[in-house]
Amino acid sequence: MGKALDGIRVVDMTHVQSGPTCTQILAWLGADVIKIELPGRGDITRGQLRDVPGVDSLYFTMLNCNKRSITLNMKSEQGKAIFTRLLEQGDVVVENFGPGVLDRQGFPWETIRRINPRIVYASIKGFGPGPFVDFKAYESIAQAMGGSMSTTGLEDGPPLCTGSQIGDSGTGIHAVAGILAALFQREHTGKGQRVELAMQDAVLNLCRVKLRDQQRLAHGPLSEYPNKTFGAAVPRSGNASGGGQPGWAVRCKPGGPNDYIYVIVQPQVWAPLVKLMGRPELIDHPQWATPEARVTHLDEMFATIEAWTLTHTKHEVMARLNEIDVPCGPILDMGELLRDESLRARNMVVPVEHPKRGVFYTVGCPLNLSDSPVEVKTSPLLGEHTAEVLKEVMGYGPKEIEALRKEGVV
Repeated sequence: MGKALDGIRVVDMTHVQSGPTCTQILAWLGADVIKIELPGRGDITRGQLRDVPGVDSLYFTMLNCNKRSITLNMKSEQGKAIFTRLLEQGDVVVENFGPGVLDRQGFPWETIRRINPRIVYASIKGFGPGPFVDFKAYESIAQAMGGSMSTTGLEDGPPLCTGSQIGDSGTGIHAVAGILAALFQREHTGKGQRVELAMQDAVLNLCRVKLRDQQRLAHGPLSEYPNKTFGAAVPRSGNASGGGQPGWAVRCKPGGPNDYIYVIVQPQVWAPLVKLMGRPELIDHPQWATPEARVTHLDEMFATIEAWTLTHTKHEVMARLNEIDVPCGPILDMGELLRDESLRARNMVVPVEHPKRGVFYTVGCPLNLSDSPVEVKTSPLLGEHTAEVLKEVMGYGPKEIEALRKEGVV
């Protein structure tokens, strides 16, 4: 069975996380992704956070599955010539260098478009046009400047980063959408185009409901927030759901750091919930009978729920609450997720055989296409496919490739 992106060649100039997230998904969907790396070093994450000496780190392997790797010295004229041929035969080029890096190497968008008018050029940066356009960004900086940190944490605590990589991986996934749209448009126009992504923009897009609440705040306090006071900006609100229904993480037994369950209290579940907890007197009590009454003392409401959940494990609570249609979910730590049989059965936690480190586990493709199943393959060793690609693209023979190696071109 064919893949959705069979026949699409991606020239992958990415490194670290945001770009590799994008190109890995394209590879999973069937594109031929050729990752270009610096001879002798490669993507810097190959050596970062290593758990096995001398072996590519999990940081690298989990972001570069299903790709081919070639090494190429872009400072040499022969390296630039090889890169030009790759562009000529490519459909997509993706890069997440610092501002202006590819331009300084002699390949601004105008040059790339002239080399191949059909190519889609996706560029990931920290910021879009404006006062910060030339500034570098990291995950936490994108979260800080995209609205996430100011709205994450407890009311009386400092701004916090979320554990989700919404700046890096979030931007990479946005880039996939832009690339696929540009490829689709090319089917009608015959022309490629530039796709530009800013990490700040991607984080702000993921914080859309907080920008919604900023505008609502002009008309008074936000009733679904547990905060006692409101200032000029949307506050940090702990574990409040951020939607129209109150929610919170409540403790369960035996009381470990992740023995919690997140519970949302919709109006229609109040009566069956308090009956389940053995508190039927709260159904008609004026302090609890309506959502409007309950929202004025959410802390007390969730403390009442927690008194019951503390007598059960989080999985017992989930089973009991689902019987009465109460939306809830146990807090699952990374160890639990790694061992989860349902995630393994759905290929969301996937074992991969690596030639040097043995088996490692990675997160599988979250996109499921009925006619284009994903087979997760190992990440490439540094330069593993250099000879293979040079033969395909340039028609080079073994002696020519060896000469390029000796000259430091590849």
